[in-house]
This record gives sequence, structure tokens and C-alpha cells, in this order.
Amino acid sequence: MPELPDIITYCDALHARVSGAPLHEVRVASPFVLRSVTPALTVCAGRRVTGIERLGKRIVIGVDGDLFLVIHLMIAGRLQWSDPGKAQRKGLATFTFDRGALVLTEAGTKRRASLTAVAGRATLQAMDRGGLDVLAASDAAVVARLRSENHTLKRSLTDPRIFDGIGNAYSDEILHAARLSPLQLTGKLTDDDALRLAAAMRSTLTVWIERLRAEAGSGWPAKVTAFRPDMMVHGRFRLPCPVCQAPVQRIRYAENETNYCARCQTQGRVLADRAMSRLLKDDWPRSLDEQ
Repeated sequence: MPELPDIITYCDALHARVSGAPLHEVRVASPFVLRSVTPALTVCAGRRVTGIERLGKRIVIGVDGDLFLVIHLMIAGRLQWSDPGKAQRKGLATFTFDRGALVLTEAGTKRRASLTAVAGRATLQAMDRGGLDVLAASDAAVVARLRSENHTLKRSLTDPRIFDGIGNAYSDEILHAARLSPLQLTGKLTDDDALRLAAAMRSTLTVWIERLRAEAGSGWPAKVTAFRPDMMVHGRFRLPCPVCQAPVQRIRYAENETNYCARCQTQGRVLADRAMSRLLKDDWPRSLDEQ
């Protein structure tokens, strides 16, 4: 799922191309993508774009008349840009402007990406899950959010009601930077641990925003993915940790997995994988040495 750095990069590219320009047409190719009835999409046609903003992991296109088009990419949704005169990719929805067309696409057969038309700023704000923007918050505010509920760090970082825009990939990177276990309970964090985590959240997201902006340059961010070769642990199962060279570990659950370095984050302890540890039982390695 595209997370905060990816969404910001998309917003930058959109702002440069359509801010202040008229939105000529919104065309929906799949009925599953549209999640609203009123206002009708035809009402937005011909109106000037008043702003591009981020709402959690959503991208918001504002147009005249206090109307907003809210795009949620979910896991496999992506945005493509097509310059005038070039063939457009087929997608779930297409937004046509003077300088080209924005196309919402989605890989796979599960239709999770969505487009919602919203009238009024208050209605838009009601869609906000309430997560804290760590880039704009103080250390004290971040620590207070961490301790607001007692969950594992992995769950707290990825909960949109607690923190804004962080998902599976960047939570792994943040926890590695902070040298903390993904299964550490927030209620047992020391003051030093909590402050170190707050700093890691801010620095990790900032570094990746700068990297993705530099990668896109003045072009369109075409390589939006949760798996990047220069990540420290996410998507690097069994590969060496760039810091200590120990093999990166994983915990699998449902459709997700958590990656971590046992040497850097859990004092050499290998955390139980729900599926494999139950299968292997006493043969499950509990430390890097056993493994």
C-alpha cells in the first residue's frame, strides 16, 4: 500500500501539473471504484482545481465550489499520468486536464481502490481517521500517542487512528532505525525508547520523502512500491541486515508480514512466526545461534 512518502510524492507531481487548472472530465470505467452518489461526478467537470492535499493515505483533489475528489489507492492502486496526445492506459477512473490525464489503475482482481466525491470541508474532515502527523508533531505529542493505547509497536505505528500515513513497509524501517522489537508493547516503553522511536519515525519518513522526490524529479513518480532495494529490512527476508549482516527475519500473518533484524532489534531472539513456529514446535529456533 502506498504510504506517507509515496502519497506526498504523488501530491507534489499532481500539484505541479493541475493546480489552478480546469478539470474537464472525470470518467469512471469500473462501477466498483466509485463509493459515493452525491455530489455527482458531472458536477465537478469544468471546475478549477483549488488544491491537492493528503488525508492520511488518501489523495484529495479540491475543485471550485468546496467539492473534493478523494482517491484511496489501498494496496494495489496506482496513479499514472498521460501527456496530451499519448495513448492512455486503461484504468478504473480517468481525470482529464489541459496538460494531460490522471489515470487510476489497480493491479490484480480485487477491487479495493476507491474514488469518493465529497461536498464541503466538514464532510471531508469527517473522513480523517484521526492519526497524528508525526512530521508536524512534537516529541511529547508522539510519545503521548504511543502510550494512548497498549499495543505492540507494529500495530500502533500502522493504526491510522493513532498515527497518520504509516503502513507495513515504513513501520518496519522505523522500528529498525529505533532498534526496537515490533512486538514490544507500547505500555512497557521506557522514556528513552519512546523518544528514540519518535526521532526514528520523523527521520525515516523525512529521508524517504526526500529520496522519492529526488527519484521522481520533475517527472511522474512511476515506481511506487513497498519493496525497495535500499530499504534496511522490509522485504529483505533472509538477506543480510545492512548494519550487522545478520539475516533479516519475518513474522507472517494474513496477507502481511513484518521484517526485522534479530541482532539489531531483539537482542538476537527470533520472534515466533504464527504458522511456522506452530508447525515446528520445539524445533523452532529461538535465537540467531540456534538458527
